[in-house]
Amino acid sequence: MYSFMGGGLFCAFVGNILLVVSTATDYWMQYRLSGSLAHQGLWRYCLSGKCYTQMDSIAYWNATRAFMILSTMSCFAGIIAGILSFFHFSAFERFNRSFAAGIMFFASTLFLLLAMAIYTGVTVNFLGQRFGDWRFSWSYILGWVTLPMTFFAGIFYVCAYRMQECMRVAGSL
Repeated sequence: MYSFMGGGLFCAFVGNILLVVSTATDYWMQYRLSGSLAHQGLWRYCLSGKCYTQMDSIAYWNATRAFMILSTMSCFAGIIAGILSFFHFSAFERFNRSFAAGIMFFASTLFLLLAMAIYTGVTVNFLGQRFGDWRFSWSYILGWVTLPMTFFAGIFYVCAYRMQECMRVAGSL
């Protein structure tokens, strides 16, 4: 049971770090504009070595930002619940923190999947046609790498919960 929780916490810590880096950095897409290289993230875009805040309130950017922030917050809440699941407090008999951590990691995975799907769909269909020479960059790739990390953290914690329940039922016979 503790090995599942430890594996889940490892995946969650790594996933949360990658999620924060992916959300905060400016390399979701790189393209060539007027002969010079440019790159953009969720919050800024950079042209010719100068970075500017994205002031446009475009729906897909706002949705991607919101889902990335929700994913980060869910993952962080799952980490807190996961750490607390190592401790057994008698005041919380009806609330299983391992199960709650698993649910928070699955919620983080769902929010992240929505963010990445929205950004991918709009970028390929709209921006991909606008810029001829473009590609997704490393911040975007980190977002996709984070997806299985949060998913497996949820799997590990649900397995830990199932093992705990099996041990509880076996002990009460």
